[in-house]
Formats: sequence, structure tokens, C-alpha cells
Amino acid sequence: MIRVLLADDEAMIRAGVRAILATDPDITVVAEAANGREAVELAIAHRPDVALLDIRMPQLDGLAAATAITGAVPSVAVAILTTFGDDEYLARALDGGARGFLLKSGDPRELVAGVHAVAGGGAYLAPKVAARVISRLRPTALTRAGTARARTDALTPREREVLSLLAAGLSNAEIGTRLNLVEGTVKGHVSTILTRLDLTNRVQAAILAHEAGLVAD
Repeated sequence: MIRVLLADDEAMIRAGVRAILATDPDITVVAEAANGREAVELAIAHRPDVALLDIRMPQLDGLAAATAITGAVPSVAVAILTTFGDDEYLARALDGGARGFLLKSGDPRELVAGVHAVAGGGAYLAPKVAARVISRLRPTALTRAGTARARTDALTPREREVLSLLAAGLSNAEIGTRLNLVEGTVKGHVSTILTRLDLTNRVQAAILAHEAGLVAD
């Protein structure tokens, strides 16, 4: 069972997200917070598998809460609940340890898939979020894409396969099943990929994979 902490200052948003998550029998919401400070306190108290955090909350925003939660309880996977108007903050969320970016207005299946992905140790970018992040971060589409392809071309074919599946939101175990590899081997590939590409986390790797065209947006 995946235990989730849900934090959003709007009660109706929390109710909607909770209802979506309730459609999956393997997910349960164990606590809800109406502000970032409360989210941190509940994360420490309940130690959920996943913390879903809105960015704009009173007392402590989602970015600061993400940093506090990952610092206090590293086992908690943080995913950001965002709207298109919030994508300027996503780079800061990466530094705060967030593993996923989910749209409040997106396909409900993406929300469920994202929770499963980050709970399993993976990273998840809602397709529309990935496109927005890439667009905002790149100086020009061709330059950024060309640079990304050049970097990923240095990887072995197997490493590019692993990177593509990582960017699609699969966990190490799921990648292993897809490629007929043991989980420990996949973990080794991921570590090598991050080192060779000079990246610090799986979300950065996922963004680079999208830029390089290794996964469909």
C-alpha cells in the first residue's frame, strides 16, 4: 500500500485529488495539510511514502516544504502538484528534492501513475509539464535538443534504453522487468548514467531524455 500525504490550501482541490487516488486500491491518503508548515509536521509524524505538495501554500510554500521534508525524512518521495502558471518554480523544486511534477488539471491517470512512479523510486513528469519545463529552460529548441542528443549519444545503447524508461516514469524494478535485468543491475546503470551525464538526480535525467527525444512527450 502506498501511503500519501496530500498538501494543498484549497479544500476542494484536496477533495478532488483524494477522490482520484481513491480509485486505486493500492493508494491511501494518510494525512492532509492546508499549509506547508503543517505538511512538514505531518510528514515527520506519519512518514508517508509520497508527499503531494501544492506550490503556493501559506506559512511555508511547497518548495520550502519539499526541501524541509526531504531533509527531515529522506524516505519520503516528494511530488509537486502544479498548474501551468507555476512552471517557473520547477527548477527550484528540483533543488528541493522533488521527484515528480503532476498537473492538477491533467489526466487523472497521470496522477495515479505519478504516485506509483515516485513511490517506486522513479521520477515522473506529466507530459505537458515536461514540455513546458524544456521550453522554459532551453535558449532555443534546436540548440538545447542538439546538446542533449550529443550528451546522450555518449551512453551505451543499454544505458539509453534505461534512460528512456526512467524518463517515462518507470521505477528500477519496472525497468528491470521491461529489459529482463535484475534490479541491482538497473540501479548500477542509473548511477552510471547520472555520473556520465553530470546530473544529480533522476528528474534532471528525465528532462534531458525528453530534450534528446528519447521519450515521447
